[in-house]
Order: sequence, then structure tokens, then C-alpha cells
Amino acid sequence: MTRQTVTIKELAKELGISKSTVSRALRDSSEIGAETKARVLELARARHYTPNPFALSLLNHRTYSIGVIVPDISNPFFSSVIGGIEDVAYQRGYQVMIFQSHDVYEREVSGTRHIASRRVDGLLVSIASGTLEHNHFRELAENGIPIVFFDRAVEEIQTHKVLVDDYGGAFQATEHLIREGCRRIAHIAGHLSLAISRNRAQGYKDALIKYGLEVRDEWIVTGDFRHEVGADAAYQLMALKQRPDAIFAASDRIAIGAHAALRQLGYKMPADVALMGFSDLAFSSLIDPPLSTMVQPTFEMGRQSAELLLDMIETKKPHMFYETRVLKPELMVRESSRKGGKWIEPTGFEIQD
Repeated sequence: MTRQTVTIKELAKELGISKSTVSRALRDSSEIGAETKARVLELARARHYTPNPFALSLLNHRTYSIGVIVPDISNPFFSSVIGGIEDVAYQRGYQVMIFQSHDVYEREVSGTRHIASRRVDGLLVSIASGTLEHNHFRELAENGIPIVFFDRAVEEIQTHKVLVDDYGGAFQATEHLIREGCRRIAHIAGHLSLAISRNRAQGYKDALIKYGLEVRDEWIVTGDFRHEVGADAAYQLMALKQRPDAIFAASDRIAIGAHAALRQLGYKMPADVALMGFSDLAFSSLIDPPLSTMVQPTFEMGRQSAELLLDMIETKKPHMFYETRVLKPELMVRESSRKGGKWIEPTGFEIQD
């Protein structure tokens, strides 16, 4: 037998009070006394009362849904971030709509406008590598839809952002390779239109400069965060007259492509070429040799991004300032970079902030 859903009207009748009093008590309104609230909540629990989400959205002028736009949901990095977002959203009574830009600006714009037409309460975004114009996000903000950026942010828009210390992580990754005895270190970067790519490339360069090593243009290759790019770049780098003895890739997806190419070419890792990634995808520890990388706190990034967005949605006060939270990656050393060479002392050159 199906249990009938109890209504606010029925709770009010049984308690001998008005429907509006029950409604305000369930919303923990300060207008209702503690004794009345306790009576309402006790009966609601006993009768298994569940609020009608549609009626609640009309009452609060909210849909209790948020949008998420990511470049590629098949990328385990973004899948993990979405897991953190959904964890917080579920706990606070929100549904999540997910869209992919596939790293294409036009698809990002289309997804943003579609999400706005669905009357979401807010939006979480990691921008596409092809995004150079940001008017579609400004339009949302001007229409009162809060936005929080994560991982890949629009620097010009004033809002909350949750990022990773890309510069510091890249510096540490490159320094690790130097301390393992590598001297000719190449970098496969993401598109430099993205701040994360520029920051990782700068961290790589500054680590070389700090230890008095050469920064050579032909040892820096840029492209998408895809394994095909990593493979092509590795073929290109290893064909040089003075080939590198280490490669630092801007992502694990790039590094895994380079890993496959190096094996196909017959190079041993790390004896011939040390290899380093950035992300720590689950697959990275399973390849042979396992990939050294910088571990990003992806699930925590999703949680913090969702918490900031939902706080923006639920607060009744205008925001006077915004946070940029920077999460620290951790070095994970595996066999692909464990060269065991002799490391060199810094030159004493100070890197400017």
C-alpha cells in the first residue's frame, strides 16, 4: 500500500495553527517561537513530512538547481571535481545539471545560455581552452546569476575562484627532476591562453633558472590537454639533435601520451628519459613504469567551489568581496622519474614573485 504524502495544511490542522505558521516554522523563521517550532518539527518527523520542491522553489524564487560547465566530463580530473560538487549539492538540497564545452568556445557559450534559460540558481565553470571572450559570463552576472570558477578561471570577472597552485606545483615538479640528476628538461605545456598553462610553464622556467640550467625554446611544446598531443610532442622532442633527458608534462593526460611514445621509440624511463605529469589520474599509477606526478585535490576543489556558490545563492546580503582559494598539490614520486642521480645546488638567483 502506498503511503500518502502529508501536507502543510494537514500538519496545521492537527496542530491547531495556521499553514503560514507551519511553513515558517519548517523554514526556521525567527518569527516563530522555539516551542512552536519544536511542536511542528516533531509532528513533521512523525508524519514523514517531505517538502514539495516545486512549491518550495516558488516560495523562495529558486529552482534549487545549479549548472556546471566543464571542458570534458570523460577527463577523470573533472569527473572527480564533479563528485565533490554533487556531494555538497545533495547535502544542501540542490540538483546539478552538467554540460561539456569540449574545449570549444561556441559550445561553452551555447551551454551557458541554455543553463540560464533553465533558471538555475547559479553556475560553476571551468572555462574552455578556446575561450578568449567572456561576455556570456558577464551577462549572467548582470542578470543576477552567481558564478564561481574552478581550476580554469576568468581573471577579469570578480567572483569566487577555487584554483590549484599551478606555479608552485610546476616549480616543485621540475625541481624534483633536477634533484634526480636531470639537466636537459623539456616541457609539454597546455595552451598558453589558459592561466593554468602559463603558470605551470613559468614555474618550470623559474626552477631551471634557479638551478642555473638552460631554458631552450625548442624544449617547450604547447597543445591541448590530450594524450595525442603528448605523444606527438615526445616524438618531436626526441628527434632533436640535443634531445632532453627529462620531460615535465602539464597534465597526466599529456604525460601518458608521451609515455606511450617513449616506449614505442625504445627509450627506457627513467634511465634514458625521466617523465613527470601533473594531476595524478587513477591510470597513472598502473602504467609501466608508473608515472610520477603532482597530486591535485580534485574532490576538495569541487566541494569548496559548490560551498562558495551555494553560500552566494542563499545569502541575503550583497557580496562586498570575493575569495580566491588556492589549493596545494603534492609531489608523488613513482618509477618514471626515480633516476637517483646527483642533484645540483641552486645558483643563488632569486626568482621574482
